[in-house]
Amino acid sequence: MKTILRLQRQLYPEIVQTMQSRYTVLQSIHFLQPIGRRALARQLSETERIVRREIDFLEEQNFIRITHKGMYTTEAGEQILKDLAPFMHEAMGMRKLERKLQKRLRVEEVIVVAGNSDQNEWIKQSMGKACVQFLKKHLRPEETIAVTGGTTMAAIASEMTPFEVAKSCLYVPARGGIGERVENQANTIASEMARKAGGDYRLLYVPDPLSESSYETMIEEPVIAETLSIINDADVVVHGVGDALTMAERRRTSERVLKKIKDEQAISEAFGYYFNQHGKVVHQVRTLGIQLEDVHQAKCVITVAGGASKAKAILSYFKRGRSDLLITDEGAARAMLEVLKDS
Repeated sequence: MKTILRLQRQLYPEIVQTMQSRYTVLQSIHFLQPIGRRALARQLSETERIVRREIDFLEEQNFIRITHKGMYTTEAGEQILKDLAPFMHEAMGMRKLERKLQKRLRVEEVIVVAGNSDQNEWIKQSMGKACVQFLKKHLRPEETIAVTGGTTMAAIASEMTPFEVAKSCLYVPARGGIGERVENQANTIASEMARKAGGDYRLLYVPDPLSESSYETMIEEPVIAETLSIINDADVVVHGVGDALTMAERRRTSERVLKKIKDEQAISEAFGYYFNQHGKVVHQVRTLGIQLEDVHQAKCVITVAGGASKAKAILSYFKRGRSDLLITDEGAARAMLEVLKDS
């Protein structure tokens, strides 16, 4: 594939560029369907004239269908996306980014999807799809999968589809809820993944964070204690990485703790831990669920986070937290390599 790609770039560079453009348009329609031309042009930051030209071609080839509600990908369009994925991954430079990050972060595997989720929300769906594909290859029967909350984790749930091994697996929330929108809470995401995969799930109905007295009371509850035991012994952990100040605000953190987080220059958050740029824990939220020591005992830890704005936060987590696989986007990957170049 590399040889063919190199020859194409040398002899017909415009062909590769055209393929990338049409692939991106088709992929965008797939994740955003139904979507109109004008909305698609805004999503891609392109002129309507350019987008219209590509849409006309895709419709002629029966890769999309246009209705009064918007555009949809056809069965042929879905198949061409699937067939082209490995080639376009190489052609768009994602393999090269993966190898560089894998080496610099010293992580077992890195998957980079094209685009920047800061600019296009649907890129999270692409990361979600990559995570589901990985799970289909690596999950084993009767394993327990713990997931955190957030929009990126919700994207994974939305891309989940049934597969045989998943039917015997158990899906659980990694932590309690933090009062965000219900569709982005870990409980909702775990149950949605289980429903779409055909597996089972257990829920944890506790708030995050907790006061010391509430914490001591809740861990004594038999039902909660049993669920926590399952969560803490999860075989696979799937989690995101948040911006420290953003997560502190979402948790309605007190002014005293917020000042501490700012003063000690925390830049990332995961599992209720706030890390500075060196990976040092500067604050830990009192909460029920997976702790850092539990993460280190899991068979497989998958970190899914993207967007150029999160580059420093992701690097901060990797200084301390464990991860066997990083799934990110092109925006974050390039930004991380830029930061690492100067370090």
